[in-house]
Amino acid sequence: MQELLLLATGVATALFVGVNIGGSSTGVCFGPAVGSDLVGMRVAGGLMAVFAFAGGVIVGPNVVDTMGRDLVPPERFTLIASTAVLLFTGIGLTMSNYLRISASTSQIAVVAIAGMGVALGVLNWGTFGIILTWWIVSAILAFWICVVIGRYFYDDFVAFLDLERRGTRVAKFFVLAVGCYMAFSAGASNVANAVAPLVGSDAIGMMPGVMMAGAAIAVGAFWIGPRTMDTIGNRITDMTLEAALLVEIISASIITALSIAGIPASLAIVATTSVIGLGWGRATRRVPLDSEVALGEMSEADRRRVRQDSLEMYNLDISRRIVVTWILAPIIAGVLAFVTFGAAVYLGVM
Repeated sequence: MQELLLLATGVATALFVGVNIGGSSTGVCFGPAVGSDLVGMRVAGGLMAVFAFAGGVIVGPNVVDTMGRDLVPPERFTLIASTAVLLFTGIGLTMSNYLRISASTSQIAVVAIAGMGVALGVLNWGTFGIILTWWIVSAILAFWICVVIGRYFYDDFVAFLDLERRGTRVAKFFVLAVGCYMAFSAGASNVANAVAPLVGSDAIGMMPGVMMAGAAIAVGAFWIGPRTMDTIGNRITDMTLEAALLVEIISASIITALSIAGIPASLAIVATTSVIGLGWGRATRRVPLDSEVALGEMSEADRRRVRQDSLEMYNLDISRRIVVTWILAPIIAGVLAFVTFGAAVYLGVM
């Protein structure tokens, strides 16, 4: 009876994590499309639900295997340990969703598992170091690619597309297609964050686990997704259709390349740093070099116009809040895991 109650608690915790994953990932996948008024939030939530579930069922089992073996030995994922790790992951995700920020689910889950591994003395530091390095590199790469494009090539890109003359049907289809692909990828990678510990402990089977996680992510896409879509699509930068197209192409390309290389990349961080980088690049391009040099000679009205242009195209306060949440959410999950499992070891429970 006690074991059955513990299993029910673990499953409930996994569902809780899955719902929060759906809420967080939806903003990353469809925030640009919503911000450019391509689709409404409910339609985006529906697309996220369908493609994330498909990605979880079709590709997800491979990622579940990886999450359950690489960072800590699979035998360490007892039912109690699995439930605890999932709970800490859910706490970190809940905090980010409450703040309307698309945090990295993989980042929170990996750091929570790492906290357990450090406390038990079984963490594979080599694997953890490689993952951490590529998190940082992918974020920096996405940011600066978009800064350069936004500052120097954005106008040429808009002129090349010439959407006003050609119409937007093809571009809209491509933005949606890339968004659906990102949703598929998010489902494929994130089901592991919800059920890998339970599957690793053999508490539930592989396919029932990924289907359960996929369904929970779909619920989160409808329930919490509109909050993070509003932040990513509307509050960081004034997102045009061309900008949405660039963000999705760049972030999807980076994630695909890293996935082919076997690196568990952070879709949330890559996509959001792409938005921030493009917004900053677009804002700085609005002030020519000669105007910057002669800023002191500009009238007060011109200075206000320059400041307003920057504020409309790049929201620094929202961007700072996003970065702080990225740092705090995984740290909270990792510290909770480390303290809890460390106390268990000290008390002789584990």
